[in-house]
Amino acid sequence: MVVLAIDTSTRWAGVALLTPEGRGWELAWHSPQNHSAELAPAVHALLERAGMTLEHLTGIVVALGPGSFSALRVGLGFAKGLALGRGLPLVGIGTLAVEAMSLGVDTVPLCPLLDLGRGLVAWALFPQVEGERVNRVEEMPALLPPGAVVCGEGAWAYRHSLGIALAGKAMLVARPPPTRHALALARLGQERLGRGEADPVATLQPRYLRPPSIGPTALRTAP
Repeated sequence: MVVLAIDTSTRWAGVALLTPEGRGWELAWHSPQNHSAELAPAVHALLERAGMTLEHLTGIVVALGPGSFSALRVGLGFAKGLALGRGLPLVGIGTLAVEAMSLGVDTVPLCPLLDLGRGLVAWALFPQVEGERVNRVEEMPALLPPGAVVCGEGAWAYRHSLGIALAGKAMLVARPPPTRHALALARLGQERLGRGEADPVATLQPRYLRPPSIGPTALRTAP
């Protein structure tokens, strides 16, 4: 099963190809406002690099967010169109899960953060036992278990304030973006597809966790 993974959750976007044997190709780029114009060329460039065409694909994986309202819609719309047009199974994966897997550590509580703007971060603890949440960044130290590892794009965005606030309680891994690897997304999706799982293309929706910035805002926990 050759899987195409698509992540347009934030300004740092990525695509990846993964074969059943574990051979992978990945492309990442910074896209401030042009996900819709850059995604298709990136996919075609990746296929060309791997010596493949769309005919080789047997499954599509897409990052569902949380993330940017418009960027998530671009990635999911592209993935849905490709899945419907070629009759391929589609699975969606949470972006925080991709952040956690991209760090490459699974022996401690992981807390990936995504910056939602206005001092808000989306977060979850992995291994995941509860849903994704949104809080103000200054609230995070009181919400984390001792010894947690805080990582992800949001950890870099708030590295200065978090570095002081988390001292002695949690470890801050503040790596510059891109912090997510599209190949991590591909592996998570390949696992689900290998179990015969697929999401309904027509009803699959992004996980915004908060409304677009042009409207009123409200914090909530993802179901």
